[in-house]
Amino acid sequence: VFVLDYGSVFWAEQRVPSGIAAVILATIPVFMTISDLVLLRARNLSLRSGIALLVGLLGVAVLLTDAPSLHDTPIDRRGIIALLVGALSWSIASALTRRLPLPASKQMSAAAQMSVGGLLLLLLAIATGEPANFHPHTVSLKAWLALAYLIVPGSIVAFTAYLWLLHHESPTKVGTYAYVNPVVAVILGYLFGGETLGVRTVAATLLILLSVLTITTLPKRV
Repeated sequence: VFVLDYGSVFWAEQRVPSGIAAVILATIPVFMTISDLVLLRARNLSLRSGIALLVGLLGVAVLLTDAPSLHDTPIDRRGIIALLVGALSWSIASALTRRLPLPASKQMSAAAQMSVGGLLLLLLAIATGEPANFHPHTVSLKAWLALAYLIVPGSIVAFTAYLWLLHHESPTKVGTYAYVNPVVAVILGYLFGGETLGVRTVAATLLILLSVLTITTLPKRV
């Protein structure tokens, strides 16, 4: 979850607008359904779920296209691929969480995963020479406040709640948070981040959200 997913997301967001990144990460429920099918055997692949998966993949394909008719600026394909790797790794890890022996305490489980993941990311950063370019005095107050927000509400609170939900609901249902994230991120990126909101972004967002909505409303076994 932390090395492959967050590592890929952090790398990609230096190359891809935040709204687009959120749209790609909205495919997590799609990959969760695939994980349900392959790893947990929690459902069978029906015609409806198969079509929904194809619609979601079509949304990703729309983001990858450079068709002039869509009147959008090209998107770094390396960033898109990295985000897809992150979404896939998160989905697989979420499915495995229901099978692997973990601490009974969800707080301890979250703490262990975040600590080990953070340490591995730190080692990866050192191995790639990133500390040489980090100068704390150049970091703005807003950036430190944003980091504090990501640490407390975004990680400690949200990830602990996420792990708790994974043990009480199916990974597919837990992934329904992806309804809200891309819409909010696209709007905020447009209003406050100076990000473009073209035909491609809107079309891809609608296709992916339609896919997610269809998949997450499927019965447990179809």
